[in-house]
Amino acid sequence: MAIALSGELSDSYSLSDQCPPSFEKLADRTCELRTLYQFYNSPPGFGGLRTPLPKHRASFTPEQIDLGRYLFFDPILSRDKDLSCAHCHHPELGLSDGLPQSIGAGGTGIGRARRGDTRLPRSAPTLWNVGFLTSLFWDGRAASLQEQAHGPLFSEKEMANSPQNLETAFNDNATYRELFREAFRLDQSTPLTVDLVIEALAAFQSSLISLNSRYDRYAHGDESALTTQEQIGHTVFRSFVTRCSQCHIPPLFTNQQLAVSGAPDYPGMEFDPGAQAAFDSSQLRGAFRVPTLRNVALTAPYMHSGSLPDLASVVDFYNAERGHAVPAAEQLNIHWHIVNPTLSPEDQTALIAFLNTLTDETNMPTIPTTVPSGLAVVTALSKIVDENPNGSKEK
Repeated sequence: MAIALSGELSDSYSLSDQCPPSFEKLADRTCELRTLYQFYNSPPGFGGLRTPLPKHRASFTPEQIDLGRYLFFDPILSRDKDLSCAHCHHPELGLSDGLPQSIGAGGTGIGRARRGDTRLPRSAPTLWNVGFLTSLFWDGRAASLQEQAHGPLFSEKEMANSPQNLETAFNDNATYRELFREAFRLDQSTPLTVDLVIEALAAFQSSLISLNSRYDRYAHGDESALTTQEQIGHTVFRSFVTRCSQCHIPPLFTNQQLAVSGAPDYPGMEFDPGAQAAFDSSQLRGAFRVPTLRNVALTAPYMHSGSLPDLASVVDFYNAERGHAVPAAEQLNIHWHIVNPTLSPEDQTALIAFLNTLTDETNMPTIPTTVPSGLAVVTALSKIVDENPNGSKEK
């Protein structure tokens, strides 16, 4: 296990005045996304190669985005000053954390799971392309990045902070006061608020764009970008036999809808009712938001509880009998797109090969070596070791 920490505080912090890659700075100094997908006009949900993206909701300046980057990696956001956003959404792990379920407040290690840690009930979803989403969390209960941020910040099981404590921490930090004034053009008397912190976090997260994979080159007309096997896998993905693309609709590879797939919970965990609890609807029992498949090869383990360890296991799950993993006591409304396609081993291999073409981290953000709080930054999290109850280690 290799975790590099840096607690040295620089005397000087400056915010970038340049938009991130793939963004253009407009006359009002905000950053606007530029991509070839904006030139296409296929109907929404078409699922073909040249399909437009949904509206990107960002309208932030470079300084606001860069301030959010510092915040994202700063444990000052948590009550005990030991957890940052990056602990569950680390750049080296596909902006996830490599664990079946993430670790909440009171964990015994930074970015790692040990016996006795506070396990959350669900896995950490990737943050790639979240600036497009209007359905967030596994149960879809938040409609914006700003709304979503309140969950982890103030949940007793996660970062366990309070609005008052958060505001005090930032107003007591002279460096952050100056950076917020620069980013949001505040006067000296304006106090820092929860809303400003969340707005900066949303600015940074909206800049996490992944649209330059080999699949994208293929979608834009470069047929040589995919091998023959990968093109076969793409055909399998789009076929009515598997119906993968009817839920994981390109170019985001999600339809953002809630669906009951009947995916298993992690061994030993109670049944997760999913969106039923969030929306008080029995029809949504066991329903979860359809996740993006962008960078899916980097975000194992899979499903809401991290119950499937690799892509082969995911394909096996969907290739098996519909509803086979549903507990006997549950009567779930399995989504009609879930079928048992009985793919051949060759088609399964080709499908996995295609999923690997969705990998793109060319716009990976730079991890700061220090943050204005002076707290430790998780800067080189190359792997996470999960120690199970009997003491053996699973990578």
